[in-house]
Amino acid sequence: MNGDSRISVRDAVEGDVEQIRSIFQAAYGDDYAFPHFFDATYLKKQIFSDDCLMLVAADESSGKLLGTGSVVFDVGAFTDLLGEFGRLVVHPEGRGHGIATELMKARLARVGEHLHVGLADNRVEHVYSQKISLHHGFAPVGYLPIHNGEPVALFARFFNDSLDLRRNHPHVAPAIHWLADAAMRNVGLACDAIVDESAAAYPSDGVFEVEEMTAQGYARLLRFERGRLRNRDIFGPVKLHFGSRALQRHNTNYLLAKYEGQLVGAIGYSRDPNIDNAVRIFELIYLNERPVRYLLSQLENRCQTWGVDYIETDVSADAPRMQKTLLELGFLPLAYVPAGVFHYVERLDVVRMARYFVPLSMDNVRLVEAMQPIAHHVLDNFNSQWIEPLLAAALPQTFLFRGLNGEQTACLANLFQQVTFTANQLIARQGARDGKAYVLIDGTAQIFVDESATDVVRSGEFLGELSLLNHAPHSADVRALESCELAMIKNEDLIKLIRTRGDVGCILYRNLAMGLGAKLKRSATHSLY
Repeated sequence: MNGDSRISVRDAVEGDVEQIRSIFQAAYGDDYAFPHFFDATYLKKQIFSDDCLMLVAADESSGKLLGTGSVVFDVGAFTDLLGEFGRLVVHPEGRGHGIATELMKARLARVGEHLHVGLADNRVEHVYSQKISLHHGFAPVGYLPIHNGEPVALFARFFNDSLDLRRNHPHVAPAIHWLADAAMRNVGLACDAIVDESAAAYPSDGVFEVEEMTAQGYARLLRFERGRLRNRDIFGPVKLHFGSRALQRHNTNYLLAKYEGQLVGAIGYSRDPNIDNAVRIFELIYLNERPVRYLLSQLENRCQTWGVDYIETDVSADAPRMQKTLLELGFLPLAYVPAGVFHYVERLDVVRMARYFVPLSMDNVRLVEAMQPIAHHVLDNFNSQWIEPLLAAALPQTFLFRGLNGEQTACLANLFQQVTFTANQLIARQGARDGKAYVLIDGTAQIFVDESATDVVRSGEFLGELSLLNHAPHSADVRALESCELAMIKNEDLIKLIRTRGDVGCILYRNLAMGLGAKLKRSATHSLY
């Protein structure tokens, strides 16, 4: 491309397919996470689809295509007026000439008046697409550690009267509030989410017969209202009113729950190994609440058997019971989209949640500064999941967690980090003011006050209460007697949590006080370590 060349942006046509393929090939190589973009048939379908706008940027002098970008939209009757701005790619020969910016401008001009919400899935191997999204009014709302085979930074922009139709004051589970607050502030809204501490997760209630849906089951699902029309908790791109043929086209299926031969619930999911190794829940309908958790657990078990990387779903921000149920099943909040879906006459906020079965990392990830807080919080939540079963095993012996329910325990467990000490290694130093406390998960440790051995700490016991309470210096040395596994929590992280979770703070400080009292009674030296 020379300096005199002019770039024009236009609709893609069938004759562009080979050049579009070459752009993806040149930009990403043979190991691209979306090999279907190398498939001529797939590209032709996108070009002719009524639900997709594909644009190309051409060098007017040579006719060569140097870039392409798409919008997949949902703008008909009974839809969410949602557009997904994706696959913005520029040929290496065209980089540095503003082609990506022109493609973004053209997409916004073509579809902006028809949309309420625009989402941009931006790659994280570099920051170019993220910067373009920010420059054109998109804001960070989530980080998806694996999405369609690669990490994605999720941005959102709102059009027309979308926010005027938004239902205000969504009720979210406590563990969701941080994400709701971050996303709303990023898009220019004051956070109005209400933390719902009282809503209970759906119970584990009974055993049901489970089977895959057949043609005979489809008509019966249409009779269900709860979860589909009323009390809708889960949203997805495939809906029952599409009909059975559309379900087959979208590689979707249902698990049915029966009790004494009667159909009592169903969970709809999509799985397309040709695109990625994931499962997406798009619907959960039920006669009563009894099969809700059971169906989720059954699908999760199948996902582990299938060896998928993750399972994800979009949950209403006004469904704290569903949010808490998914949190207890190991799902994590990844994204929060205000006014994300249409429901009746208003737009509801949506939480993207996922359960991962594979390791995650931030290796080779580059993020714009505005995205970093959300991304790091998501990864911290995932990395802390290892501690929950260990802490659950220690509960009967640990004053700290006594009286906390499952959701509160999981919330607190997210603050812990795994640490290992070898035999004779110093865990805490007398006089040090490090603001750290520990739960001893495995092994034993010796307490020393002024170099005199006093007490032995065993699995399930807590170390460093005073440091955790008020950042006081440790009043004793703690040394590992053998190799020890511990869960470490920092004072500053606990204080941040307690500011938003008064229920956790009340129980925690009561338990810490009881634990200190017990140690004072058994220790002749009254050592507080």
